[in-house]
Amino acid sequence: MTSPRAFSHVDTWVFDLDNTLYPHHVNLWQQVDARIGEFVCNWLNVTPAEARNIQKDYYRRFGTTMRGMMTLHGVRADDYLAYVHKIDHSPLEPNPQLGAAIAKLPGRKLILTNGSVDHVDAVLARLGFAGHFDGVFDIIAAEFEPKPAPQTYRKFLVDHAVDPTRAAMFEDLARNLTVPHELGMTTVLVVPDGTKEVVREDWELEGRDAAHVDHVTDDLAGFLAKLSPK
Repeated sequence: MTSPRAFSHVDTWVFDLDNTLYPHHVNLWQQVDARIGEFVCNWLNVTPAEARNIQKDYYRRFGTTMRGMMTLHGVRADDYLAYVHKIDHSPLEPNPQLGAAIAKLPGRKLILTNGSVDHVDAVLARLGFAGHFDGVFDIIAAEFEPKPAPQTYRKFLVDHAVDPTRAAMFEDLARNLTVPHELGMTTVLVVPDGTKEVVREDWELEGRDAAHVDHVTDDLAGFLAKLSPK
């Protein structure tokens, strides 16, 4: 059995945003999820139940519901993103412990997300992380090809001059760590705190034992603190 990759060589730290940089139990993504359902319902003129099935089918098949709506129904990305990210960010609270742990990591810190820069900015402002990251690669930078599409990771690496063999990736979805691991990155799956209720699809919580997952944590701040120079 191959030993999990370590962190001593890492000089670039790559983070997903939703359910990674804030706790799963905040269920902020539940708001986005509901807005996506409304968008699908209104655009396709279907019932909420039909919209839910379509939404989840596209999410599984295309990586995001947006990509499915763009590909099959001609939706404009700007219209979709503006609608689904119009949510209440107030459930997010400042997290100085995690912020300090991120700030102490040696090297660059980047965000790689299927969301938009506007959403990233709103989340980071609420968390108190506005100055902690050196760059953001969002769904627009990815030319609307979401993770886990291999070309999205490759474009991210080129755009930000990242050597994947010297990078670590933190994600809440195991399937989004498959390509990073293949490219040579150290991978970390961020899972829910088992003591709190979360709203997730069953498949979204799978993959803890996958070969492409080097490490698993339900306490990102504590995990990062152990990696920071003393």
